[in-house]
Amino acid sequence: MYTFQDSAPRLRSATVHRHDYAHDLSPPQSVTGPDDDYTPFLPPPQPTYRSRGRRWPLNLWPLNLVPWPQRRTVRKFLKFAIPLAAFSLLLVFYLYETQIEVAFYSRGWVQREIDPIGPLSGCFEPSRVSAKYNVSEAVYGRRRTEVQAGLPMRRGLDCYDFSGTIQMHRDDVRPRGRLHPDARTQFHTYWRTDLVPFGPRQEWMIKSFFATQDVQASRLIVWSNGDLTTNEILRGYVAQHPESFALRVVDIAALAKSTELDGSELLKLKDKKAWLDGDLLRLLLLWNYGGVWVDMDSLLTRDLTPLLEHEFVTQWDCYGTPIYANFSGVRAKVALRTEKPYQPLNGALMRFRQHSPYLCEAFHIMAISPPPRIHSTDWGSLLYLKLWRRLIAHAIPPFKILPFCFSDGRSCRLDNRLPDPFKPDNRAGKWTMGLGLEEGGGLDDVLDKVFGVHLHNQWEKAFPPGGWVERLLLNRYDLRLAALEARSLLEEDEGDGEEL
Repeated sequence: MYTFQDSAPRLRSATVHRHDYAHDLSPPQSVTGPDDDYTPFLPPPQPTYRSRGRRWPLNLWPLNLVPWPQRRTVRKFLKFAIPLAAFSLLLVFYLYETQIEVAFYSRGWVQREIDPIGPLSGCFEPSRVSAKYNVSEAVYGRRRTEVQAGLPMRRGLDCYDFSGTIQMHRDDVRPRGRLHPDARTQFHTYWRTDLVPFGPRQEWMIKSFFATQDVQASRLIVWSNGDLTTNEILRGYVAQHPESFALRVVDIAALAKSTELDGSELLKLKDKKAWLDGDLLRLLLLWNYGGVWVDMDSLLTRDLTPLLEHEFVTQWDCYGTPIYANFSGVRAKVALRTEKPYQPLNGALMRFRQHSPYLCEAFHIMAISPPPRIHSTDWGSLLYLKLWRRLIAHAIPPFKILPFCFSDGRSCRLDNRLPDPFKPDNRAGKWTMGLGLEEGGGLDDVLDKVFGVHLHNQWEKAFPPGGWVERLLLNRYDLRLAALEARSLLEEDEGDGEEL
């Protein structure tokens, strides 16, 4: 039997040994007293993981949560599971085209730039509306066509079919005869001479204008920041169509004279992508002259006349709703979205009347907002969204928003977007839902319904020979232009005969 005096030394020995063990990673030694083989419980030594000279306890790795007897089995499983998972992912990416778009927006930026709805500046007040703008007709007047479906139209060919419902009205057909160039519908576009020289690739937009629009009732003006009159391609159009085509050099300061941006340092902003100055210029040109803005990287496919009774911008793409999921019966909004929540609108194709109050309010927002970020759409998509929200908050009917496919059918689901213009046609000769790519096929029918194809600044890419763009658009432009030239020569000959 032990006495208190006998047990005390053994307890002290064990205590000292534990204290030493905390500083020593050597295997534990047995602790026994002088009279028995008693050994107190000590934990096993902690394995360590050496990495770049530093010692980290291995229990930081989740494998240490597995009991010791099963760890060898888990390691063997992971040796096969990890390579198999990696191979499976590579196989999926090889067999399927995967498109994932994740955008990160600063919460502070959203709270500062998106959430607040500021007041309007009063541009719609009767005393401030220009005499050149009829509010009753432009904002509240009756319309022959409806350009907003009220549905996202992301499935199948719904958007393209809806575009086909907008047809030319008999009142849209203008009587033949000479119309003064300034009285025509003005089409505006812009080219930065210091970025890329104007060449045959840029000429296709001009060809698409003359092949699709009523040249006796419209005029295309190519604006630039430098002199383009020496360009041989453009000189030919000026000589051949003096009343339907013109070249102009922009003067930003002069165009902004009657706006809130008059004299502002913001007028000097520009970037290497021509986003800031391009977004500013389109608004200033439409304010001063009215009409239609078309980005130079577009191909028109149809007469825009049925749309011109509206003032509009365009929808950026076909997405517009967040992803929703059910968790334990509770409907929750997932952070990952299938849309551009703060970039829903686009100005590649837009139309406003001269001195439109919508543009007046846009200039006000630009003047009081922080300067735009370089290479951003702050003066484009973000500006249109701010303006639209302010208008409806003050009970003013907003401008219209054309569905995405009207001019940007490339921006939608993989199963219903337009084929890539810069890739050869697929071997099956099909587009989507079994529709063919040949002349008279499903894609050809769709192109007859929409109003344009936006190419998104991919100037460095060439159209593949024999591809759908060449067969269904470019070749037809040349045929129509040749027919127009022949008819023009015939009319000149008839006029000369009458004079004789």
